[in-house]
Amino acid sequence: MTLDYLDFDYSEDTEGVGVFDAMASTGPQQVAAVEAEVVQVLDWAHAGFGAPRGPVGDGGDWDYDLQGMQESSQPQSMVFDPVERRLRVQPGAAGVVRHTVSLSISGTEAFCAAFREAFELG
Repeated sequence: MTLDYLDFDYSEDTEGVGVFDAMASTGPQQVAAVEAEVVQVLDWAHAGFGAPRGPVGDGGDWDYDLQGMQESSQPQSMVFDPVERRLRVQPGAAGVVRHTVSLSISGTEAFCAAFREAFELG
């Protein structure tokens, strides 16, 4: 399965628990595509490793943390005035809203191997 927005980084703790972390920050036009990828990943995990889901240290095969944030920014026009030796700052129009999703998935060695294979991760 190919993912266009979620780009996972892998790390492992000293006890062999693997963690895949991804973050996608997009404009409004890509929100549905990012959410579809999150659904695809979590649907795969639930279908193949559904129970027991929970922290590996507590006997689970896998677990996840999903967070979202919506931010907007307002650009500023900044010009240095050499005569007065100061900045002149003018607020600009409201910027485009950014949507950020972060997904962390942790799991056992077997879960991580299957995850790598399913999502074609190196």
